[in-house]
Amino acid sequence: MAKWGEGDPRWIVEERADATNVNNWHWTERDATNWSSDKLKSLLQGLTVESEEGNCEVTEVSKLEGEASINNRKGKLIFFYEWNLKATWTGKSKSGVKYKGTIEVPNLSDENDMEDLDISVSLNKDEPDTPLMNLMKTKGVDKVREALGSYVGFLKSEFTQGMILPTANGVAKTQSTSQSKAKTNVTQISSSKSTVAPINTGVKIPTCKFSMKETFLTCPADLYRVFLNQEMVQAFTHAPATVDGERGGKFRLLEGNVFGEFTELVPDEKIVMKWRYNNWPCEHYATITMTFLDRSSETELKVEYQGVPDSEEERTKDGWKRYYFEAIKQTFGYGARLF
Repeated sequence: MAKWGEGDPRWIVEERADATNVNNWHWTERDATNWSSDKLKSLLQGLTVESEEGNCEVTEVSKLEGEASINNRKGKLIFFYEWNLKATWTGKSKSGVKYKGTIEVPNLSDENDMEDLDISVSLNKDEPDTPLMNLMKTKGVDKVREALGSYVGFLKSEFTQGMILPTANGVAKTQSTSQSKAKTNVTQISSSKSTVAPINTGVKIPTCKFSMKETFLTCPADLYRVFLNQEMVQAFTHAPATVDGERGGKFRLLEGNVFGEFTELVPDEKIVMKWRYNNWPCEHYATITMTFLDRSSETELKVEYQGVPDSEEERTKDGWKRYYFEAIKQTFGYGARLF
């Protein structure tokens, strides 16, 4: 038996492994159910959204049924999780009228992609109609989906520490029980796996590298400035941000979920940065290189990613498409044909 958090029975982890499991040939299993239950509650409770109509908050996770576990089979991590959850939300209009409703997610599972989750929002019986319902069905659902995605990220990074051991051929790889569904993306993406170890984490993790390309209907100078100007970053992320657009300058955006440092800047041509999600292993950063190419009336942006944790590849791609590429086009009118 091993414990995460001495003296607290909630953090007891069942683990079956041979102490000499150097090459990961044996089976190691961890029950992540109790840990997951606490993590899901902490991520969901307190979520807030607001608009000119008022504000809403997730106040309680009233039902959380399911289980989660991680298996290490011959150096590969396999994740199992399946949850049915229900939460309570409360809203308050600008005029002071209070409302109460529920959020239900019946299919949080390793077999479903995050965008395929069924997240339903409803008002309690006898509650009058309110514009806050639309707020919860849009921004509220987005925040819940983001929180559940963070749970999966924490499960694959924070909870797995010590389960990924060096093998005779390098670093063990991580995989899920289900393969990502085939998708036809209009953004050009290429990727390859790597076993580069992150720096200063103390634990080797499998990482990958890939690249993405996008076209923007603007000049390189204007697009370059979007990534370095704090006001412009706040505009396309629709949230407060801190951006010091100089070499060695730090940035933090999307409510602290993304942060890093600019390591190289070539005006109007290239930006290199250390970049990470806040739930990645401590002190582990990916290196992201953005190259701005002048294509007459358009700018081709090539983004190369190195050192992204294997388990975070799809989340990183989706995040950049949604919160960078699409958001910038919609905010500044830089929409153009996609590759």
